[in-house]
Amino acid sequence: MATIEMIGVRKTFGTTVALADLHLHVESGEMVCLLGPSGCGKTTALRLLAGFEQPDAGQILVDGEDVTHVSPRHRGFGMVFQDYSLFPNLTGRQNIAFGLKVRRKGAAEIAETVDRLLAVTRLEKHADKYPHQMSGGQRQRVALARAIATEPRLLLLDEPLSALDAQVREHLRDEIRRLQQEVGVTTVFVTHDQHEAMAVADRVAVMRDGLLEQIDPPRVLYSRPASQFVAGFVGTVNRLSAERTVDGGWFVLGAKVEAVGDTGSEPAAAPDATPVAGEKATADAAPKHAVVRPEQLHVNRAESGAGPVARLVALSFLGAFTRAVIEHPTEGLVTADVLGEAADGLAVGDAVAVSVRPGAGAVVLQ
Repeated sequence: MATIEMIGVRKTFGTTVALADLHLHVESGEMVCLLGPSGCGKTTALRLLAGFEQPDAGQILVDGEDVTHVSPRHRGFGMVFQDYSLFPNLTGRQNIAFGLKVRRKGAAEIAETVDRLLAVTRLEKHADKYPHQMSGGQRQRVALARAIATEPRLLLLDEPLSALDAQVREHLRDEIRRLQQEVGVTTVFVTHDQHEAMAVADRVAVMRDGLLEQIDPPRVLYSRPASQFVAGFVGTVNRLSAERTVDGGWFVLGAKVEAVGDTGSEPAAAPDATPVAGEKATADAAPKHAVVRPEQLHVNRAESGAGPVARLVALSFLGAFTRAVIEHPTEGLVTADVLGEAADGLAVGDAVAVSVRPGAGAVVLQ
């Protein structure tokens, strides 16, 4: 296990800035996922860690040792690629053993290590198959076993699940996390899939245009996004207009009557409140938005004569909840998740009222 630091790392390709002053710290034994859209710099960061690219500026440290200009073969890292990169003429067992043989390990040690990893990755029945005889998930598990067979200081995973179908991805995602925790190897995992990152990582680093927008545990990232970009990239979100009240709280215009805290503290339920305006508003007139997740909203039929109301335009049953799309008179389309049987009384075309659930902890951003 190793502690990894990238300090002020910059990388350009011609006039394109792939990374701009990246600072990243990964604790020993931790799994950090680099998450972001295509072109954000996450794969470049991984290739710099591996030694396949050299930075224009900055340092890469492993346990305090500067490895910025150390060749890939001398860094002692393991890497798993999107396309597996297995030797087609070797069986699963032989692929796993390859790195150990290169390091001139003894036959008994090699056999013991390979057998242990075959058991850990649940590949015993497929050990003597060639890659073309295996499924995508089996090949990826062989690649993982081969990468950790040499006990690397750092495991680098470059979108290892993107070539697999949804069901296999979910299963193997959990396998990777179990294996990483069992072995205890420090891991950096690159993905563009937010669900994948949130499911396996100790911390998620959201990147954008070569910069690190936010790095936090998944729950913090989801409930306390640091920017509008992070809020929108990690999960579904509603951006509802908000105004600051005279007492320093917030009133969410697009949700019926709830006030929320600007640091995500529990909002005070105020079912009979009215919008803040005029003398009750502060001098800070800059537009603000409340980041409100679909599960934080409450939807019910509007009472007759209640004035301008929202209208339900779509309902999608998704198992544990029903996703409702609502056309709001001032906020446009709003998405809300209605739990269980509460959706049975709703129908497309209904006039509805929308409010923030008490205790929802919505966050207000510029």
